[in-house]
Amino acid sequence: MTQANYSSATQIVSGAGKVAELGQLARELDVQRVLVVSDPGVIGAGHTGRGLESLAKSDLEAELFDGVQENPTTDNVAAGLAVAKEFHPELIVGLGGGSSMDCAKGINFLYSCGGRMQDYWGIGKATGPLLPMIAVPTTAGTGSETQSFALISDAETHVKMACGDHRAAFRVAILDPELTLTQPPRVAALAGFDALSHAVETYVTTKRNEISCDYSLRAWKELAPHYLQVIEEPDNLSARAHMQTGACLAGSAIENSMLGAAHALANPLTATYQIAHGESVALMLPHVVRFNGQECESWYEKLLAEIDGEPNCPRGGSTELADFLRNVANRAGLPATLHECGVEQDRLPHLAEAASCQWTATFNPVPVSRDELLKLYEQAF
Repeated sequence: MTQANYSSATQIVSGAGKVAELGQLARELDVQRVLVVSDPGVIGAGHTGRGLESLAKSDLEAELFDGVQENPTTDNVAAGLAVAKEFHPELIVGLGGGSSMDCAKGINFLYSCGGRMQDYWGIGKATGPLLPMIAVPTTAGTGSETQSFALISDAETHVKMACGDHRAAFRVAILDPELTLTQPPRVAALAGFDALSHAVETYVTTKRNEISCDYSLRAWKELAPHYLQVIEEPDNLSARAHMQTGACLAGSAIENSMLGAAHALANPLTATYQIAHGESVALMLPHVVRFNGQECESWYEKLLAEIDGEPNCPRGGSTELADFLRNVANRAGLPATLHECGVEQDRLPHLAEAASCQWTATFNPVPVSRDELLKLYEQAF
């Protein structure tokens, strides 16, 4: 198992057991009071306790906010804000999956700048400096640790808001693969496929550039050969380290390239039917890859060439990549059709209309309107 410290926009500290360094890293930011944002599952697994223990050993005062749910809402952020206002933190730690990290960012926006979460929907809406933050991801999925975006759902409308500002980036991210060992198989499958989708989509968006493509390719090489390995060998710490590194790199790719139609199609499924995000993306991405093949064939060929020779990894272009993505999702136990997930066929036009309003749709390499998005839903039905 290798260990490494390297820097991007966020300082990355990686290696088994590195969560023990949380207190020391917080100390280096010259703070005394730390708000830790986590969720009940991570707390129950003991990971939050390890983080709090490290903070205590560095003589830092910590307060825990545990009111985070999957796909965090404005209500979760408001509850965390109330804790922050009473505690007066100087640093916020997001310890958990993407939901904990995104909720930590949301709390920071409101605590540091005031207003409502809706005020920060978009890019660059912060009105002043934000508190420093440290990310401790316990899944290998969203890559939130290297993104300046918080994805927060409006508690009333269920619309998922992307709230981004460079000041919302984590100062430090601790990648400790030991923290991912307790993921239930379904969580590993959902989070891992989300990371795979980030590598695939960021590589072909209209905002792709030399930096983002490098991150996308590096992420893909870490993720694609090890996704099923983590599912089938859950105690394989090396495979989990590869997945965690890949998810982190894919987050950096998003920061530089954005996402595409698969995520635009996925978000209404989550908002309307509460289908888990990773599941929604797994349902739609193979169809989007086939659709994009008319413009992106050579890019998809490059992705597959990067993993040529790895077990179960094919050669080819869009067709073979789409088949590969569908196959690994099936082997990971994820459904193949919208019908299996309870989606009604007569609701597809409504979903397509909602998908056409998603920001990520504007970055798809092949332009999509409501009509194209409806056809993709029909193919997935």
